[in-house]
Parts: sequence; structure tokens; C-alpha cells
Amino acid sequence: MEFLKTCILRRHACTAVCFWRSQVVQKSSARKISTTSSRSTVMPAWVIDKYGNNEVLRFTQNMMIPIIHYPNEVIIKVHAASVNPIDVNMRSGYGATALNMKRDPLHIRTKGEEFPLTLGRDVSGVVMECGLDVRYFKPGDEVWAAVPPWKQGTLSEFVVVSGNEVSHKPRSLTHTQAASLPYVALTAWSAINKVGGLNDKNCTGKRVLILGASGGVGTFAIQIMKAWDAHVTAVCSRDASELVRKLGADDVLDYKSGNMEEQLKSLKPFDFILDNVGGSTETWALSFLKKWSGATYVTLVTPFLLNMDRLGIADGMLQTGVTVGSKTLKHFWQGVHYRWAFFMASGPYLDDIAQLVDAGKIQPVIEKTFPFSKVPEAFLKVERGHARGKTVITVV
Repeated sequence: MEFLKTCILRRHACTAVCFWRSQVVQKSSARKISTTSSRSTVMPAWVIDKYGNNEVLRFTQNMMIPIIHYPNEVIIKVHAASVNPIDVNMRSGYGATALNMKRDPLHIRTKGEEFPLTLGRDVSGVVMECGLDVRYFKPGDEVWAAVPPWKQGTLSEFVVVSGNEVSHKPRSLTHTQAASLPYVALTAWSAINKVGGLNDKNCTGKRVLILGASGGVGTFAIQIMKAWDAHVTAVCSRDASELVRKLGADDVLDYKSGNMEEQLKSLKPFDFILDNVGGSTETWALSFLKKWSGATYVTLVTPFLLNMDRLGIADGMLQTGVTVGSKTLKHFWQGVHYRWAFFMASGPYLDDIAQLVDAGKIQPVIEKTFPFSKVPEAFLKVERGHARGKTVITVV
């Protein structure tokens, strides 16, 4: 079916952009979109109209098809997406204060205008249209991306993303496989490379400890560390040990088999710790780093968004600064580095990751795949925790 003249009569405020888009005629597997039918402006999507438990997820056939507002944007036909823990948390309202500030920095909109909100961060699909400034992609290109949480998500037929957030999909992966990687890969890449300072040139022989190694971020982190020739110790439950060993972990510790601290005392100190668990792990994990050697602990479990939800923007940021500053200083005087890391959307980083995937050094780890009609079931599965890889949604 054809993707035709998408938006001529749809947005009077975007006449110039719509005129340009009306000239673009693309043939693909997408639905035919007619400018003379009411269907021309809507698409199927899973949305929420308020924050809450799983019952707030609603399927609609009438979500407005996104349009290009800026010349660096592209529209992607979604072939596959995935559900991450952040999607479950956002469904319940986590981070809403900070994310709404990002969506509306001038506070022009009234409260609740983020709805209907589409969740989903990962996308693998096909470019349908490109903004005037997009040079590296063209309609028909197979791409993948991770969409920042303040933007409309990927559990829909189409999604708009910035060109600098998109990368060509690894040739060796299907769309379903590719959709399992971008968000967790970029989160791990941020923690390991941008915050931790590790890369393929300085990682050989480094001793790395990964806490929470069997989830999406953990399974990617094991593989990237092994691709860079590090020695990896993975902490997970016994039933996940076979998986993490298959991914390359040198040592595997079962956190349920006894005192974690006692188990780690039998091992040599570490150069780098990646913490996907948080909570009480901070009270003991840093003691297993090599002192006064530049060793670094990086956690992905931070109170940044929660502080702003509880205290408001100003007080939340102040509390966050005090917390991270005091912890960083405390551990610095003990001879180790304490850091926080966050997801970073980046097409160029995905380019590097795609090369590793096509070289056979990174493989997707998918625990279960759901059809688009079963999105609520996928959310419930992720909400239960104890992941063994990713939960993927096939959209096409």
C-alpha cells in the first residue's frame, strides 16, 4: 500500500511544511493514507489518558499521525518496539514533573496536556519522510532509534524522531531483534563509555563487576565489556547464570545463594562496577573497588526524577545536587569514584553499536515477543521484574 501526500489538509498552521510533504510519494508496506478521508490523519496506538496501573493503557485507532515540525526530523513507520522498565514507571507517573518541564519549558500548557501519551522508547522500522535538513537518511531506509522519554513514544504505527537520534539498523538483525537493543544499549553505553570512561582501547584486562546482569542493560553490558576484552563478573540469580555465561561472563555469582559481600571477598578488587540494582548495594559495593587507581562505581538507579516528583523542580534539583555531591566527595576521599549515569539518545552511538552487532560481538537477548494487540500483557510481564533480556512488541 502507498504512503501518499500525508498532511496537506491536516495542519493549517504548518502550510509550508505540508506543501513540501505533499510532494513526497513513497511506496511501502504502510497503509494508504488519503487526504480526502477522515482516516488520513489517524493511526492505531496504545496510549494513556492518566497515570495509574495497567488499566490506564488504552488502544485507539484515532491517534493523530505525527507530522514533521522541525527540518531535522524524520517519520518512521514502526515495525517493532519494546517495553522497558521506564515505560512501566512512566505509566504510573514516575518522572512526570521533570518530563513535563522538558515538554513545556515555558509552562504555556495546562496540567494534563501531555495526554494522550504514547509510551515505548525503542523503535525499529522504515523511514517514511524526512525533514529538509536531513542528509543521512532517505525514505525507505531501515533504521533503529531510542526516543527520549519526554517525546511521544513508539507503541504506535508511526513516530517522529530527530535525525540525530536515528541510526541505520544493523543489517544482520530483523526489526524484532533490532527493537530490543537501542534503549538498553544507549543506557549501558552512557554508563560505561561516557561516564565510566571505558572503551575498546583501555579496557583490556580490566576487572568489571555488573550487578543485575540478566536484564536488558546487564546483558548488553556483559557483551560490550567482553568485546573490549575486560574480565566480567556478573551477579544474577541462579536460573539466569547459564544465560550470562553464554554471553561471556567469566565469573557468575548468585545473589540468592548467600551473603553477597562474603562471595565478593574471595575475588580480586574491581576496576569498574555497573549497578543496575541500586538500594542497599551502594552501602557495600564500592568497598570492592581498587583504591587509589581510578576505579569507578556507576549506578543507573538514582533519585533524580523521584526528587522532583516529591519536592518540585527547584527543591528536587537542590536535593539531587546535595545527594550526588556529598556521595561523590565521600567516596573520593576513600580512593574511588562515585558516579550517576542516565540514558542518552544518540544516533552516532547507535552507529558504533550497529558495527559491533554486525561484527557478531553483540547479540540481542529477547525473553519474549508480544503482538501489538497484547501490549498490556507485555507491561505486566516487565512489571513483574526478574527479566532475562528484553520484551519486544511486533507492530507490523
